[in-house]
Amino acid sequence: MSLAPVEIFKENASEERAENARLSSFVGAIAVGDLVKSTLGPKGMDKTLQSMTTNNIVVTNDGATILKSIALDNAAAKVLVNISKVQDDEVGDGTTSVCVLAAELLREGEKLVHQHIHPQTIIEGYRIASAAAYKALEESAVDNSKNTEAFRQDLLNIAKTTLSSKVLSQDKEYFATLAVDAVMRLKGSTNLDNIQIIKKAGGKLIDSYLDEGFILDKKIGVNQPKRIENAKILVANTPMDTDKIKIFGARVRVDATGKLAELERAERDKMKEKVEKIKAHGINCFVNRQLIYNWPEQLFADSGVMAIEHADFDGVERLALVTGGEIASTFDHPELVKLGHCDLIEEIMIGEDRLIKFSGVAAGEACTVVLRGATGQLLDEAERSLHDALCVLSQTVKEPRTTLGGGCAEMLMAKAVEEVAAKTPGKKAIACESFAKALRQLPTILADNAGYDSAELVSQLRAAHHEGKSTFGLDMAQGIVADVRELGITESFKLKKQVLLSASEAAELILRVDDIIRCAPRPRQRE
Repeated sequence: MSLAPVEIFKENASEERAENARLSSFVGAIAVGDLVKSTLGPKGMDKTLQSMTTNNIVVTNDGATILKSIALDNAAAKVLVNISKVQDDEVGDGTTSVCVLAAELLREGEKLVHQHIHPQTIIEGYRIASAAAYKALEESAVDNSKNTEAFRQDLLNIAKTTLSSKVLSQDKEYFATLAVDAVMRLKGSTNLDNIQIIKKAGGKLIDSYLDEGFILDKKIGVNQPKRIENAKILVANTPMDTDKIKIFGARVRVDATGKLAELERAERDKMKEKVEKIKAHGINCFVNRQLIYNWPEQLFADSGVMAIEHADFDGVERLALVTGGEIASTFDHPELVKLGHCDLIEEIMIGEDRLIKFSGVAAGEACTVVLRGATGQLLDEAERSLHDALCVLSQTVKEPRTTLGGGCAEMLMAKAVEEVAAKTPGKKAIACESFAKALRQLPTILADNAGYDSAELVSQLRAAHHEGKSTFGLDMAQGIVADVRELGITESFKLKKQVLLSASEAAELILRVDDIIRCAPRPRQRE
């Protein structure tokens, strides 16, 4: 007598086992890799992301931005999205590479599973290969941090390589210098809060510039001094009307008009009292996150204090940071409040807009990048590109080793992995060879995206590396194999290391899966 199958899950819950679960994972992860791989390299294409609810449009080729914006249902695909986010947080660039490498490792893993090689054997092989690849990468890394000239050139080359695959590639020389100058001002810090990016539509990308100072996207109040030298700045977040009743916007019943005038006078006196308390700090510039009404503004103007209202929260936080002040919200104890200082505050014009520039701020490393461009979407993408470059450069200042780009590092690692595979007994060797094949896919995709014959170029590159030309890679401008060290195609060692380790760990994680259990959706409560 056959028993009915025992149902242990709740209604509507589902389970995929063994072959099906693995297939689902591979398909999801490979699909994500295929989605972003056309954006890889200097000839990569952009994607347009359109929101159906807000109708917002984002045009980008930044892997992390693309993947963050897409709602995915597949568990393995989400793992790939997460590694691209980690790559973005850790290094700032290489978000597409890490996804593509993980997807290629899984593509190779899928073939091995179909050849009846156990996933744990594949993982062991991948681990051996990953260690060999990392060792080869480390041995090829160059550290020029002792030589200031050579190190600056390294940084410029890294910036140019990072920007060559972005929207700023046309003017990469200019923007690379701009990014290196900004990062060098940080004096070894990786805190990018001191570099502010302001986007102003109008002009063209090459009109962008680096300003040594802090620019606040606000206007100075009416009748206020437009220029202040040796400024003492109080940064505040406080309501400037009285704290409880808003007379000017309330309905009040009085039995005589004189009473209303008394109420208004009391309101004005309270405002004046607050202004006097603020002036008692001995300041000549008051920056408030909230509104400053006409009457207090007039009082400040009469006292020769520059008042700036509605400096949005990001603005006041940053301003407090770079001028060395603290944000105050009460003014009863002037001796406890830390004021900000700067040499000069003046109004400047960018395009049609007036902005306020703080020069000679306490944090000498602070600076502002003003980006110009034709449209909002272009400016957003330019900001993302520049941010990637700034992140990579600030990390390179901390970890100064560099490796070569243009598919050179991947080819070098693939060669090392193949050599280890030749000495490894058993089925693990097949997994090692597959790892090498996945690494070789990156230069292949670079060549494909540029419209060149990838099979021809990659086989030439492989032969060059086996002949001992370990600095050879792909020159995408000419469509040939060339010495990338001479071309200056340089990448950060930390970036390559993170790509290799994250991708192999993510591939391992997905290969281990043999069961996918989906919970039953929670039923909606009826009111």
